[in-house]
Order: sequence, then C-alpha cells, then structure tokens
Amino acid sequence: LFEGGDHELGVAQWAFDHAEPAGLGTDTLPGSRALHLPLVASGRALGVLSVRPSAAAQITGPDRLQMLQAFANQTAVALEREQMAEQAERARVDAQAERARNALLSSVSHDLRTPLAVITGAATGLLDAGPTMGEATRRELAETITDEATRLNRLVGDLLDMTRLESGALALRREWHSVEEVIGGAIERVTRHAPGRDVRFACDPTLPLVAMDDVLFAQAITHLLENALQYAPPGPPVEVSAGRAGEALRIEVADRGPGLAAGEEERVFEKFYRGQGGAGRRGSGLGLAICRGIVEAHAGHVSAAPRPGGGVVLRVEVPLGGEPPAIERGPDEGEAGEERA
Repeated sequence: LFEGGDHELGVAQWAFDHAEPAGLGTDTLPGSRALHLPLVASGRALGVLSVRPSAAAQITGPDRLQMLQAFANQTAVALEREQMAEQAERARVDAQAERARNALLSSVSHDLRTPLAVITGAATGLLDAGPTMGEATRRELAETITDEATRLNRLVGDLLDMTRLESGALALRREWHSVEEVIGGAIERVTRHAPGRDVRFACDPTLPLVAMDDVLFAQAITHLLENALQYAPPGPPVEVSAGRAGEALRIEVADRGPGLAAGEEERVFEKFYRGQGGAGRRGSGLGLAICRGIVEAHAGHVSAAPRPGGGVVLRVEVPLGGEPPAIERGPDEGEAGEERA
C-alpha cells in the first residue's frame, strides 16, 4: 500500500472494520504515516480511502480533514450506486434465466410428452389387438408411431441445436456454394413432407457463389419454410426469393398466414415464442430462434415484417463473402466453349 507495508495495511483494515477514520491526524493510531478514511454508505463500509501526504503537504488541519471526508463520502455514494446497479443487473439476468428455465420445462412437459403419449397409445394398440387387427389399422398405427417418433427426434434435435448455439459450440465450415442449390434442396426436403403445399422459388440468375456452411444454412432456410407452411393456409403459395441487396445476399420467405401482431416482429425470434394463432400448433417454438443463431453466425441478420395484403415476410441478409474462386476449365471445355460461341 505505502512504504509502511503491513503496518499501514493493518491501520486501513481497522478503519474498514470499525467504519471510523484512523491514522495520521486522528486519535486512533496517530503514529501512522497515512490517513485512512472508511468509505461508508448506508451504515456499512465499502472500502477505505488512504492518503499519504508528501513532505510539503499537510492534511491534519480541520479544513483539510473536512475536505477529505467529503471526498470520501462522495466516493462511497458512487460505489454504492455502482454496486446497486450491478445487483439490479444480476437480478434481471437471474429472472431472465428463470423465465427461460420455466419456458423450457413447459416445452418439455407438453411438446415432448405429446408424441410420447401418442407413440405409447399406438404401440399398446398393436400389442393388445394381436392377430385380430386388420392390416389397414395395423399400418395406420405403425405410420402414427413413425410420424410421432420423427417429430420427437426433431424436437430433441432443436433443443440440442439451441444449446450448441448458446454455448458457442457452433463451428462454421464455410465453402463456396450455389444459393439456388442450397435453397432448392431445402425446399425439396420440406415439401416432401408437406404434400399438396405450393412453394414457389425465384432466384436471381446473376447471383455468385456464396461462402457459407451449406448444411447449417439449409437448416436455417428449412426452419423458415416450415414456419411459413405451419401458419399459412393450404391454398396460397409460399413464395421464396433470393437476390442481391448491395453487397449482401437477401432471401425472403413470404406467406399469406395470419400475419404479425404489433410488436411481434422481434419476439417471433425468441426461444419458445409462438406468434398469434400459434396455440395448438405443433413445434417447439425454437425454429426461428435457431434460424437467427445460424444467420448471425454467418455475420448476417434475419427480420420479420407484415406482408402487404396479409401474411408475413421473413427476410435473411448475409454478406456475399467477397469474390468466389474462378472456375478452372479444362482444355476440352475451353475448346468446346469457343466452338459454341
């Protein structure tokens, strides 16, 4: 602390423990080479202000002591205010974490138990009926088990993906990919499980290759499509477009669903949140949150806005990633190209 070493530290500790001044210029341990003023706020010491004068300075006069005490009091008030702000922030974070835990428990208790109950009921029906059950009924129960097991696997996968995103364990494997192929593959996978639904895709043919993790990016697009198909009525098509927005790639998924209530534009990307009309719908409420995490990992952002005429537009923008590598052509390809030209 000062040249006094352990002795001065002992005096400072006494001032802190007793919340009273000690040392030079006081009646307590006046042989000290420094003045130790406790920083007291709300009846408790928060620290100690220690002042050691130079040879030419004097701090033992009443005016000097009063000035130093006022300075110590103001410092104590500032420290207390800072501590109260930290406590309030910790309380806010704890309350937010508690809400997240409650939401998780609620999701687990409902969304995970529902497919388990259906699987158990169908399997019990198969076991109890035995050879008397017709082939059509048996097949229907078997398909129910398969569908609900797939749904359960997807819910668990969403929870694991969200955990990876929040823990920072998500590692991108960026390579140059065709936007049309990545989005087209996602559309094909989604519509395979949604027969009769119309998804229309328009892609700017001048788009270059984009540096992305194609597996994760396709997963983000899949969540956007599944959200649109879940909320949109069966008739109108879900429209997907991809094009440039300056130096960024812009992807839009537009539906004709119930739209967004005021203030929902940001909330739809929160964990476990379901928009208006979401009651009774399947899903964990994690799809758009996972989508946002993947897009932000690509240094992009995702947003939602009401669609003119009704519905929602979900918009993704990510940097194009610079100039893609040149595609090398073999001698045969070059000659053929010249002949066609």
